[in-house]
Amino acid sequence: MPQTSESQSRQGSFDMDVAAIRARARQDIESGAVTEGYRADREAVLKLLNEALATEVVCVLRYKRHYFMARGLNAEPVAAEFAEHAAEELSHADRIAERIVQLGGEPNLSPVGLLERSHSEYVEANTLTEMIKENLIAERIAIDSYRQMVDYVGDKDPTTRRLLEEILAVEEEHADDLSDFLARS
Repeated sequence: MPQTSESQSRQGSFDMDVAAIRARARQDIESGAVTEGYRADREAVLKLLNEALATEVVCVLRYKRHYFMARGLNAEPVAAEFAEHAAEELSHADRIAERIVQLGGEPNLSPVGLLERSHSEYVEANTLTEMIKENLIAERIAIDSYRQMVDYVGDKDPTTRRLLEEILAVEEEHADDLSDFLARS
């Protein structure tokens, strides 16, 4: 007796209509990576990715300023951490910009409105302890923002979700590093 697709799925088999996939791939090819199977609201995802991009750029700028302005007896290891975090935030910005382009959007790197698009703030801070605190606050903002973005994207765009989850993990590491420095100051 032939198996039905329901019994096949219960037994773990997988049946794919390759001919239909091939036919769909030939339609609307100008859309690049965005196929008919893309289930998220692309415009909403592009907006949140551009906000994440602005947040990362603001974080790079804040970390770079703090790196150059760090002074005091314990400044060297903290400044080195600021430099490392700045480089990682720049990498996040690059990855986000690449994803925006994959989705057919344009990364908004304009300095006009950068702070308004960013979730985090740009606080210069005067002392090493203030710098650590401001960067920790910014990381905590980023953590909550990325968690909400991951929840919003859900299963509708697994590639974007995975990117956001990877960045979230690094932001959590940054917060932990800064928290350690704060405990020692």
